Amino acid sequence: MEKLEEIIEKVKNDPRNADYTKRGIPPIVQMSENAKILIVGQAPGRKVEETLIPFNDASGVTLRKWLGIDDKTFYSDQIAILPMDFYYPGKGKSGDLPPRKFMAAYHDELRALMPNIELTILVGKYAVDHTLKKDKEPTLTETVRQYARYLPTYFPIVHPSPLNFGWRKKNPWFEQEVVPALQKRVKEILDNKKTAGS
Repeated sequence: MEKLEEIIEKVKNDPRNADYTKRGIPPIVQMSENAKILIVGQAPGRKVEETLIPFNDASGVTLRKWLGIDDKTFYSDQIAILPMDFYYPGKGKSGDLPPRKFMAAYHDELRALMPNIELTILVGKYAVDHTLKKDKEPTLTETVRQYARYLPTYFPIVHPSPLNFGWRKKNPWFEQEVVPALQKRVKEILDNKKTAGS
């Protein structure tokens, strides 16, 4: 993907990313022109920045459980990962800082390199707000509850961060109803790929 390398170089050379580039940290994304499922996340955390592997942390363990897939599938060419910020934005007063808004400008160019995406999973408020814009419900909770309204193109979910455990405890319907629906859709897409390729 020659075009991908061009865009990645543009991201690395953006003056606003100079600190990361000086430290040898590349944009942390996962892309393939074969990808069927796109995950739009928030931003890499500190642990992900250390390993340069997307969702290589507690959030990733939970996300893979929600998707119903193992590590091998998650890190295969069937799954693409484009966070709202490709770098760790730093620590804030209560958790990590939000993704830097300007990074979203690269999404359209990168998304155009993946023509086979069948489902885009929007992980958390930043991904939902950016992608659904005025079409979202007044709150993230309501948007996630109404997930079926956004199918077959999008599937909005909450962030799998351990910091969201309280929300999940107060909203048991998410893991009782939404997660099984997400797993079913993911399985349908991935199984269809296996059938088509066999």
